[in-house]
Amino acid sequence: MPVQCACLETCCVKWFGPGRGAFWVAAIYSTVSGSSYAQGPEAAVDRRVAVLLLPGRLDMALCGGVGAASLPSELVVHIFSFLPAPDRLRASAACSHWRECLFYPALWPELRLSLRVALSERPRLEFLMRKCGCFVRELRVEFAAENYVSGPASSPADPSSASSWCDASTDGNVLTPGPHEEAGSDGDSQHASRWLDVLRTYLELVLCVLSSIRSNRNLQKLSLFGDISILQQNGTITNTYLNKVDPGGKKIRQIQQFFEEILGNSRQLKWLSCGFMLEIVTPTSLSSLSNPVANTIEHLSLLDNHSPANTTLISAIELERFVHLRSLALDFCDFTAEMARVLANNNHVPLHRLSLLVHNTSLKSKTLDRMPEDEDWKALTRNSTNLRVYMMAFDVKSDDMLRILKPSIPLERIHFDSYITCVSGAVVDLISRQYDTFLTHFILMNDVNDMSGFPDLSDNRNEDPLVLLAWRCLRLSLLAVHGYTVWAHNLIAIARLRGPDLKMLEVTEESIDFDQSELADQDVDPVHNLIEQVSIGVARPWRAVMDIELLSVFTEPARHFYREMQKFSEGI
Repeated sequence: MPVQCACLETCCVKWFGPGRGAFWVAAIYSTVSGSSYAQGPEAAVDRRVAVLLLPGRLDMALCGGVGAASLPSELVVHIFSFLPAPDRLRASAACSHWRECLFYPALWPELRLSLRVALSERPRLEFLMRKCGCFVRELRVEFAAENYVSGPASSPADPSSASSWCDASTDGNVLTPGPHEEAGSDGDSQHASRWLDVLRTYLELVLCVLSSIRSNRNLQKLSLFGDISILQQNGTITNTYLNKVDPGGKKIRQIQQFFEEILGNSRQLKWLSCGFMLEIVTPTSLSSLSNPVANTIEHLSLLDNHSPANTTLISAIELERFVHLRSLALDFCDFTAEMARVLANNNHVPLHRLSLLVHNTSLKSKTLDRMPEDEDWKALTRNSTNLRVYMMAFDVKSDDMLRILKPSIPLERIHFDSYITCVSGAVVDLISRQYDTFLTHFILMNDVNDMSGFPDLSDNRNEDPLVLLAWRCLRLSLLAVHGYTVWAHNLIAIARLRGPDLKMLEVTEESIDFDQSELADQDVDPVHNLIEQVSIGVARPWRAVMDIELLSVFTEPARHFYREMQKFSEGI
């Protein structure tokens, strides 16, 4: 008997006695099973209808004076526990008593919300947070400005729009201009008005979420992500907008106060993650955590590449309290040598995951002089032998990357994304030589709109750096390339070197080029030959990615880093 059914039997015996309890279990279990476990797409409609009629079916199935509408709340909750979320909602819509049982804490241990920054979201958000905010144990919220849809927001070649990241909107809205786009005076006025509305709505939604959970002592996992950072690309514009929608900074201070109250009231918090949330975390926020809670937190991520040059969201002294930290995510410029030494101390449990974002905006305002040296990395890995590092570099110069990539970093994943700068072959070669025993993921994205062609990493080299990467890095399982020239014969070589172990090989069609001298010697279609040879190499059907938007790694860079960081950290 399934565990849930055993719990149901206990509940039925409690309410109806041993004699009738077994009958109730059989009737309820057969009814629920018939509605929620129908197989195949052809059963989908029947299943939805069955669930809507579930209370009525129980009335017919249960002989006796009590109908489904009169079932005890505890029993209804047990019935709901059998159903997947969509079926649970459908069943609750058919009976007022069952609707009252829908928001029992046992049914909502986890809440994941993806919110468009739009006024239409507020009523639903307020309802859900009012019902669940005081008891939910795990809360994940992502805020997405409505202008993010698939495809670039504007021409990446335009410096004024080079940092306007974009992503796919869940409702497929048409792309709307960002705050930096060129337009006439009327257009500028409309854009400014729109972005004032976006920012105003964003602040209201954040206040709604934080105010609902500030007294929740059961909260174990809190994750907040805001891609409102598009408004932060130019500090002057951000401050101008903020001053207009929040004169005197009253809402901002209230948001910061609520966040500190959440931390101060928490008793079971294990996971705290806040990424690119406008004006929510301050350098003093973590001081609100009590020592017992700080001592038990296992994951901490504080990401904001627009903090002032002389401030960090966490200091090495503050980090000393987090003795059970197993996973950490920070802006690279905030991860100092002193922090590495704190984490290397024997009174800290070994660190398993470290995610670092190297962003050109941070590098412009902060120095690399305080970053960990190779000796610091050696000390850290001695105490944390299973440590693995995930790094994303956005528009970072190759000279800076050569300085950042210390030999003793246990680098498992690296992602280069750029609109302005390009990665050099020297950087790729260094990575393949230094991290051959660790590297599993290598992503190379370049959205520079250069009509002269994509950069060629193998230019003036005897061996292509990507081929050498595939040859040296025996654990490589994911390779994705866009915006760099990948020669067809090199792509075939990569597939043969790594074979089926290369679980994901994604190269956009426009990035692939063919050697003209080799084409002259071939009688077969070069594209067909490439597809065939790569497919043989990786031992599965393979094709080039026809559209950049179809790349599995294609999304707004900050969002991609945040989501991958979460998966990376949860994989301990």
